[in-house]
Amino acid sequence: MPMPHRTQMQLIKRRLVGKDGSERARELRAILAELPGYKNGPYADIRKWVEAQLEHTRVQKRVTHRDSIAVRREGAAQIALVGPPNAGKSSLLQALSNIQIKTGAYPFTTTRPVPALTRVGGVLVQLVEIPGLIEGASAGGGGARPLLGVLRGADAILFCHDAGAPVDELRAAMAEVTAAEIERPAIIAATKSDEADGTALRAALPELQVVEVSVLDDASIERLRGRIWQLTGLMRVYLRDGEHPIALHPPATVLDVADAIHHDLGARCAGARVWGASARFDGQQVGRGHVLQDGDTVEVLD
Repeated sequence: MPMPHRTQMQLIKRRLVGKDGSERARELRAILAELPGYKNGPYADIRKWVEAQLEHTRVQKRVTHRDSIAVRREGAAQIALVGPPNAGKSSLLQALSNIQIKTGAYPFTTTRPVPALTRVGGVLVQLVEIPGLIEGASAGGGGARPLLGVLRGADAILFCHDAGAPVDELRAAMAEVTAAEIERPAIIAATKSDEADGTALRAALPELQVVEVSVLDDASIERLRGRIWQLTGLMRVYLRDGEHPIALHPPATVLDVADAIHHDLGARCAGARVWGASARFDGQQVGRGHVLQDGDTVEVLD
């Protein structure tokens, strides 16, 4: 007996996260081999979706020639880590995501954008470390033009700065972002806070929230993770038959949740049962236009 089709679709999408090219094609072929051979109904729709993804992957592999500095977006949101050289960005990215990165106590350890996926509040978020920005970056100095192109694609910015370093170094990096006419929601991570606090940063840049963090302090990493979630501007909706929440831009309705699971489910959605802040009582049956709140749990009815 196959599992509920909505759960199956979620599992398939999770299996494809982070896979590209030949690896993605292999995974899609394996998924096809595991799917039941129904010719009609939800499972037939899932099979058609997987087949279309496989064909798209084959075509993309043949015709796409990516700039080696480009970053393929993954996850519900993309957050760029930006700051001067030697600001602790690589160590912070490694602590947040467990990705293995070359780090060193000298400038320009990282020379290309480094993406990493991490779960923030149960939702996959992509963090991208941008190599240290120096004076003249906005004008293309130091080969920074493609780096700024990556930064333009981000949803928000986490400015990183050594809490014990001169604030002018961060100001210079921020000035290059401004000169490039890039405006995104932003906060500051005062790194190496086990050696110094964020007092100087708060005094110099009162318009931005400063979060003190040290890669040696797990509690501070978790606090920063919470601030990163707030930075995305997203809300989480849990599914009764799902492990991880769906991330949506508020305001979000039952129909938005159904459509996020599968477009066909969105077309068939008649409403939902809801548990959480937006429901008058647990399991309340609501219409497809019902507005949800962050943290709600939903069982879509079709």
